[in-house]
Order: sequence, then C-alpha cells, then structure tokens
Amino acid sequence: MKDRQTIYGVHAVRGLLVRQPERVVVLHLAASRGDTRIQELETLARRHGCRIERLESRAFTQLVGEVAHQGVAAEIVPLPAWSEDDLLGALEHARAPILLALDGVQDPHNLGACLRTADACGALAVIVPRDRAAQLTPAVRKVAAGAADTTPVVAVTNLVRTLKMLKEASLWIVGADAEAPKRAWQIDLTGGIALVLGAEGSGLRQLTRQTCDLLVRLPQLGAVESLNVSVAAGMLLYEVVRQRTPAD
Repeated sequence: MKDRQTIYGVHAVRGLLVRQPERVVVLHLAASRGDTRIQELETLARRHGCRIERLESRAFTQLVGEVAHQGVAAEIVPLPAWSEDDLLGALEHARAPILLALDGVQDPHNLGACLRTADACGALAVIVPRDRAAQLTPAVRKVAAGAADTTPVVAVTNLVRTLKMLKEASLWIVGADAEAPKRAWQIDLTGGIALVLGAEGSGLRQLTRQTCDLLVRLPQLGAVESLNVSVAAGMLLYEVVRQRTPAD
C-alpha cells in the first residue's frame, strides 16, 4: 500500500514497537526463527494489538529483497516528512539546537550511522540534499536502529540556501574540513549550531564551505587521509555534547 513503508532488522523494528507501536501495522517474522529476540518482538506486538505474520524464506525475500533482514520486517505508517518550514517551526521552540547537515553523502550505511549518533546526541534533525545523496530507505532505517523514527530527516532542494536560512535563524554553521585552522574543541559549540560534513572522499563542496561561519578539523595522527564521514560526525557531535555537559 502507498500509505505504508516496510522496515526490517531486529533493532529497527524493536525500536518502533517500543517507542511508537501504534505505527506498526503488521509484524513479519521468518517461520524458521523462534529465538529469544523474536519472542520478545512477538510479545511487544501482541501487547499493542499488532498483526503478526510468519513467512517462509521465499516470501520474506519477495517482501524486502536480497538484504540482511534478520528474519524480521514490519509494515508501518510513515512519519510525515519534514519540510524546511517544519524545521524552522521546530527551531522556534528549541534552545541551543543541534543540527547535522550532510553535503552529498551517498552511502546509505553512513547516513544510517549518522542518524543513530545524531539521535544519541540529541540532534533536532538531519539535513540532506534531495539529489545525489542517500535518502531515508529501508537500508538506512536498519542501520539507524530506530533513530530514523525519532530524528527527522529533512531533504532539501538547495543545501546552501538552507544553510543561509539557518544563519538567519541565528544558528552558527560549522563545517568539518581536514585543512581547517582550528580543532573542534578550540571552538565554542554550546550555542545553536548546524554541523556540516561533506561526502565520502571529496568532502565539502566549495559553495558549502564558503557558506560556513567556521571550519574545524579533527586530529589526524595516522597515515590515513580522512575519517569515515559517520565516524567524523560521531566525534564532532560528541564534542558538542561534551561542551554542553556540566563537569561533575
């Protein structure tokens, strides 16, 4: 059905059954699985009145394709996608918000991992370009392990224009660049900020880099030229959290 989405993977499905069970329409389980994790999912689904279907291997593949589904899938009611206006509306009620913007990241696993860390660090939303970038797919949802249903993904037509709009909303735009003059912990990240990371390999595009208020780098002490974008995003997000956490 057009008004449903399919998600798969134990963590992604469990996360939704725990946080928003009303959105789960059907829980699909592989007929061959009956272990403790599957029993827990069944219990959660029955508790909230979700329909449960057992599927043979071929039927499961037809449902989700040749992916690592772990014998678990669910048909869900999707969340409404956020627009730029929704994002601006949320910013009006947020105190020192954190946003993560990804400039053309194309690997769905990296987007999923970034979403998971963004959720853990309390980010308000993740921003991605609508074209030539990974979007919110079942593969991304699986890697995100439930974070795709708690942290909105805002797909925008023009990332630079959106960043300028965020500047007008009093956010600082902080880009990650290996050649930046200052390290992340040398910059005050306690106010409202949008962290911007570039695509795998190529980094920030020139216009995006020029739009940033500040550029920061992470220390590179080894032989590799750059960090995986999801790893770099995690390090920067946790530096933001560190700066905002009172000392014991």
